[in-house]
Amino acid sequence: MPTTAIAVTGLTKRFRTVDALRGIDFDVPAGTIFGLLGPNGAGKTTAIRVLTTIARPSSGHVEVLGRDVVSQAAEVRHSIGLAGQYAAVDPNLTGRENLRLIGRLNHLARPLIRGRADGLLERFDLDAAADRPVRAYSGGMRRRLDVAAALVGEPPVLLLDEPTTGLDPASRNALWDQLRQLVREGTTVLLTTQYLDEADRLADRIAVLDRGLIIADDTPEALKASLGDTVVELDMGDADRAERAVRLLHGLADHAARQDDSVVRLRTHDGSDLLLRALRELDRGTAAPLRIRVREPSLDDVFLALTGSPADAPDDGAPPGADPPGDAGGEA
Repeated sequence: MPTTAIAVTGLTKRFRTVDALRGIDFDVPAGTIFGLLGPNGAGKTTAIRVLTTIARPSSGHVEVLGRDVVSQAAEVRHSIGLAGQYAAVDPNLTGRENLRLIGRLNHLARPLIRGRADGLLERFDLDAAADRPVRAYSGGMRRRLDVAAALVGEPPVLLLDEPTTGLDPASRNALWDQLRQLVREGTTVLLTTQYLDEADRLADRIAVLDRGLIIADDTPEALKASLGDTVVELDMGDADRAERAVRLLHGLADHAARQDDSVVRLRTHDGSDLLLRALRELDRGTAAPLRIRVREPSLDDVFLALTGSPADAPDDGAPPGADPPGDAGGEA
């Protein structure tokens, strides 16, 4: 396997009048987890569509395991597994039947299909429900089955678009464990996510995509260290008091105070000094906080600083209907 599993250079994608991707570059080393983060409309799903040959790039060059996604699309499709935002399994078939069907579509031998299906059902803790219709599965079970289906062909590269959206914490942790094990076995994983804790815990490297451009690309640790700040959080008890506190603290910190419901956040290079000054200002304004927290920056802080928006809305990189059936390009 090449040392670089995915290579993206100057990738653009235009949907009629919308520039979904505006010249992005990134590499994914083989045997690693790469996280692609971005707010609503950033272009994450569009990037996945190009990588999987569903959409053609408008310009630029994209390779998966050294194969071009345009001129060698069939070879690329044979080397990747995809689990999209929505489960692609048939709800009327059982879990076992779904995996065996995928095996037949991959032209695997029947004995191999049976072995792969049984092994994946056990691996994703679905063996007890293997012969139940998928419509009776919980959301977490369906998501695990969807990822298992993407692995039937044992692809060296796995692409996951919002893999844990809507899952409860236990289901998310179970899926994370399986992804870590896949990487230990040599699989390369590229995932898009809006759960910043997911990217922080899983990804070896993260690219932040905003308005079709990559605005940061580094390890989670380096991204957090790049802020170089301490974060002071003041819980004011309610949103009205927090809004008043923001006005009182205007100009006090290196960066503008931000309000998140009842909490006011300030970033500074000197957390202890800022905290003392902030408390003095609030005391003068008779607006003492209920709780105080001083901490190091998180990926949430990085994301907000880079994009100016939180990462808690679903991505829809391409406009609805931009890729009509039979037209993978979708360009004007």
